[in-house]
Amino acid sequence: MLRSMILCAGLAIAACGNALAQSPQQVVDLPTRAGVTQRLLVLEPATPAKAVVLNFAGGHGGLQIDPSGAIAWGEGNFVVRTRKLFAEQGLVVVVVDAPSDKQSSPFLSGKRQIPEHAADIGATMTWARKKYQLPVWLVGTSRGTQSVAYLATELQGTDGPDGIVLTSSIATDPKGRSVNAMALDKIRIPVLVVHHEQDGCSLCAFGDAQAIVPKLVNAPRKQLLSFSGGVSRGDPCEAMAYHGFNGLDAEVVRQIAAWIVAP
Repeated sequence: MLRSMILCAGLAIAACGNALAQSPQQVVDLPTRAGVTQRLLVLEPATPAKAVVLNFAGGHGGLQIDPSGAIAWGEGNFVVRTRKLFAEQGLVVVVVDAPSDKQSSPFLSGKRQIPEHAADIGATMTWARKKYQLPVWLVGTSRGTQSVAYLATELQGTDGPDGIVLTSSIATDPKGRSVNAMALDKIRIPVLVVHHEQDGCSLCAFGDAQAIVPKLVNAPRKQLLSFSGGVSRGDPCEAMAYHGFNGLDAEVVRQIAAWIVAP
């Protein structure tokens, strides 16, 4: 009996390994504007997909993904390091790099709320819908929330996302337009705000993040999902601090995915 159980366990592990092997990362260079391509790192789930998520890293957003799928910067960023966890929840994951004309410093810094960014991601959403025939959501973290919230205010209807997720939102920004300062009343899709109650980044205080949801007056579905605990290391505005949900990856991703696919 014990030998049989060990054999079954071994087969289960092998099956799991095979399932993961069927979902390799793919690099896609998508033409978006004249002479410009948008590089994407795509992971497909081993099970039938339920939705597509476009994941936007924080910081300057220049992941510098090479043709093999290796990431030069930002591998530890919350929505980058958790890409396999999102795929395990039955989601097609598209990690978004800076476009080809912004592949050097300052990358996307100061360029997340401009028409060119909307054009690049609009084309990316069109590609994803055509390829997968599934709802397309935008998921941003930290500076990535400035991309996602802006895109949701600018691209709407069939040109826009089916929903957005804002994690560790830039809620105040003395040098730019924060999520709270955007025309959030223009958003008419579901919005999930995810934040750590102990976020120590000065631009992302939990109290300021709480003010986002009441401004989503026309969103048909909205919620603040808060977390506490985990591990905080280093710079409070970086991914290994509470700001990046360090130590809570699996649970945060599980709850985000469940919210996305809920009826």
